Formats: sequence, structure tokens, C-alpha cells
Amino acid sequence: MEKAHVDDLTSKHAALQTQIDAEERRPHPDDVLLHQLKKEKLRLKDEMLGLATVH
Repeated sequence: MEKAHVDDLTSKHAALQTQIDAEERRPHPDDVLLHQLKKEKLRLKDEMLGLATVH
């Protein structure tokens, strides 16, 4: 179960990076949206690292 959870987090992390990249390529990126996306991406990374250190 935990591997599935980590895989899900990894997938969400990659999807957020794709969204960030797309927003940054726009002529007038939404800074608020970029901040929210990056914050969520960092939260997912922290959660993945937390799971990795448990074992």
C-alpha cells in the first residue's frame, strides 16, 4: 500500500511540474498560481521524503 501511495505522490509531483512549466512559458504567467503550484509541489516532496525516512 505504501509503495502505491509514494507512486501516487510521485505522479502528482510530476503533474505539478508540468503545470508549472506550462505556466512559466505563458506570455504573462500568473505569479499567484505559480506560487500555489510550487508550494503544493514542495508539500508533496516533503511528504515523500517523510515516508522515505520512516523506513
